[in-house]
Amino acid sequence: MAKAIWNGAVIAESDRCQIVENNYYFPPEAVKKEYLRESDHHTTCGWKGVASYYDVVVDGKVNPNAAWYYPDPKPAAQNIKGYIAFWKGVEVQK
Repeated sequence: MAKAIWNGAVIAESDRCQIVENNYYFPPEAVKKEYLRESDHHTTCGWKGVASYYDVVVDGKVNPNAAWYYPDPKPAAQNIKGYIAFWKGVEVQK
């Protein structure tokens, strides 16, 4: 069971994560959306496509662009469509 934790809060928890490039992508239903706020940040990966980002917000503290997902990935990354991954200090415990 993998858990994503930031600022003392468990943001996501699942035993059905997809692991891509050493990142744990959590299924959307395993993520507590109350801790996420849409960001206007985007990046592009050559084989996965365009990533969209969320700010992670816990107890009034904001970790900008600390979560990302691929809403419409390229064919090679369809297994992570809509799945959410974390970085920037969000601890993923395995």
